[in-house]
Amino acid sequence: MATVPENDPSPAQPLSRRLVLLMAVAAGVGVANLYYLQPLLHDIQVGFRAPSWQVGLAATLTQIGYALGLFLFVPLGDSLERRSLMVRMCVVTAGALLILAGSPNVWWLMGCCLAVGAATIVPQLVVPFAAHLALPEERGRTVGTVMSGLLIGVLLARTLAGLVGQALGWRAVYALAAAGMMGLAALLRASLPASPPESRTPYGQLLLSLVHLIRAYPDLRDASLLGAMSFAAFSAFWTVLSLYLAGPPFHLGPGVTGLFGLAGVAGALAAPYAGQMASRLPAIWTARLASCLTLASFGLFWTFRHSLAGLALGVVLMDLGVQATQVSNQARIYSLSDEARSRINSVYMVTYFLGGALGSFVGASAWDRFHFGGVCVAACVLLAIGIFGVAMVAPSRLRGWRT
Repeated sequence: MATVPENDPSPAQPLSRRLVLLMAVAAGVGVANLYYLQPLLHDIQVGFRAPSWQVGLAATLTQIGYALGLFLFVPLGDSLERRSLMVRMCVVTAGALLILAGSPNVWWLMGCCLAVGAATIVPQLVVPFAAHLALPEERGRTVGTVMSGLLIGVLLARTLAGLVGQALGWRAVYALAAAGMMGLAALLRASLPASPPESRTPYGQLLLSLVHLIRAYPDLRDASLLGAMSFAAFSAFWTVLSLYLAGPPFHLGPGVTGLFGLAGVAGALAAPYAGQMASRLPAIWTARLASCLTLASFGLFWTFRHSLAGLALGVVLMDLGVQATQVSNQARIYSLSDEARSRINSVYMVTYFLGGALGSFVGASAWDRFHFGGVCVAACVLLAIGIFGVAMVAPSRLRGWRT
């Protein structure tokens, strides 16, 4: 008879602060791989003598790769031992990052960006794992703390990439990232509790069950649409920021672009409070109000587009809105089913990063045709689709917003 490992904590026990912080660090270090590229786009464009649409496509392919990884690999978190899966994916990601660092041309870079995105699934394994281990009354706060680590990783990735890229070149950024993922693999192997799988469903059935989950849970569809459009607007801004700051009137390098990531840390630190609000108030309203903050941030970007201080203030508001939307959505969907939590997260995050890929593409296209003002308008349209989309396509769903 199989026995449960002694170090497998029961979901009925409170999580230690040390374990929650470890999972927050894992989420941040893992997700950072998706965002090192953004402040480096101008330097990569110059180095490869590539047009802006090609480097913009590299950013889009990173998001598409991540969506593929979420679809193909994250559902395995419900049927495999999660610690081993996370450790293995850390090693695979490290290899992909090392190959990316040696890219001989922009086309090779694009392929590597797709591979890095597909391999970087550890953050989306660790977040539902944290929700699984947390007490129900602590779930919102625990998810908020881990998501704070994730967003801080997103923001500091840009800062570190900008500073290291300016000092040592963009290739050094990815070589160091590969070393960091190997270190994370060792840390997770030594510190995370073992976790028996929730089910023994065959892999093919796991993937087919994603369609059933989409049909079965209207709340999942609503949250996915709102999250995708929120992240699309976020990605549109960050895809063009380094290109915007490199030109007139600023003429700034990747180091300064990366420093804008620090401006958003305040928003990341607010994530646990958003999680608490989502535990006490209807999460759908918390998420939509947060998306309205993101919408307001693009008004600031347009109004103060010639001011670094104004842009920084907009970044704070944007990151606060995006993070609060994300935490509220995830607190909502993680309560839908204990058995299918990884698969529910997979559906949500695939949609989320397809939204990010759409935003990167829309941002780069708007930049080529209408410059920064066009990017702001496009982002506002995307956010409006997310905020009002359910009312437009299914007015009867408005009754569900009260719960």
